[in-house]
Amino acid sequence: MRIRRENDIFDAEEIRLISAASDALSHPLRVELFRYIYTENIARRQVCNKDLVQEFEYSQSTISQHMRKLLVSGLVESRKKESCTFYYVNLGTLGRYLNSVKKLNSV
Repeated sequence: MRIRRENDIFDAEEIRLISAASDALSHPLRVELFRYIYTENIARRQVCNKDLVQEFEYSQSTISQHMRKLLVSGLVESRKKESCTFYYVNLGTLGRYLNSVKKLNSV
């Protein structure tokens, strides 16, 4: 059992979040996918999996593999409607991730 020191600034959840989100954003295509979804969401436009294939000209399977990593990290959420899966940036998770990363600078 690890004894928590007073100067530990991260709890286990923050460490998991930093690790998962950083891993999800460690591939250039996933950064581009995330940025595209974020930009479209801000403009109040929905992003369907078909939109991603058309925009990035990768196969459906390649896009799906990369989107799975973003979904598992919690940075992106999805909703299935008929034959389309719509993607949304999880602003809560993104905010917690950014705040946790900012703490790294204060260490």
